[in-house]
Amino acid sequence: MRSAVNGIRVPRWETVHDIVVVMAGLCSPARDEESETARFLLLWRAIGEGESGALKSFQELVNSGWGGENGKWTPELVTGMLVNPFNAIEIHPSLAAPHEPLIPEDQWVRAMVRFIEEQGAEHALRVLLYTLKGDYVGAEEGAPYGYRSHDREAMEAYAAFQYGCQEILRRLGREPNLLAESIRAMRADEAMDRNDRAEILENESDLSLMREVMIVTPDTWDEVSEAAHHMVFGYLIKQIAPVSPPGLPHAERFHIVWRIPEPPMV
Repeated sequence: MRSAVNGIRVPRWETVHDIVVVMAGLCSPARDEESETARFLLLWRAIGEGESGALKSFQELVNSGWGGENGKWTPELVTGMLVNPFNAIEIHPSLAAPHEPLIPEDQWVRAMVRFIEEQGAEHALRVLLYTLKGDYVGAEEGAPYGYRSHDREAMEAYAAFQYGCQEILRRLGREPNLLAESIRAMRADEAMDRNDRAEILENESDLSLMREVMIVTPDTWDEVSEAAHHMVFGYLIKQIAPVSPPGLPHAERFHIVWRIPEPPMV
């Protein structure tokens, strides 16, 4: 123990383990023995293996996760972010919710090459598979953060809304009076769902929201709130539904029923 504490030589792990267990119990308040021994094991391994030794083995990753519960970034959290392909590419919409990639593809490839060089191909591939199975950094936040989503209906609704908004902007750019005409058509629609009508009437009582709606144009679209987008969507689009399976372009996948039919192209 004296040699270990004074740094005369590198002690065996068993010696370090026993010291850490005792010291953790003497802390005020006492620290968790298991988490402290896991933390010191990485430090002890780094003495003999260098920087790579300070990273968790695959089994340690499975047992204790990515870390970061104290709000601080760990090497495993960084690795988990870089190893997840979701963060580098826009995965096909049939597999993942729409999202903006966080890092360029080339950077992801370089990070993976370095990861394989430092940790070995087997470890890197096991961590990658572990991520793809659903235990990724941020998984506790739930879909649509990761490569999979348990709520396919929500994904489809989001895709339909995005496509509908795109088409709304296209028509508003060509038909300046479209919004006012659509509002009149909606009010005259006796077949409109009662709940949908009640929701719109409730939203119309919000004067600040209606001021946003009334100024919506393709130029101001990004300046108004998402609530205003939904209002305009409800005014212009009577129904939107998928008519083809995922994977096709949105124009082929979704069919829009407009409150005001689109005039033929001249």
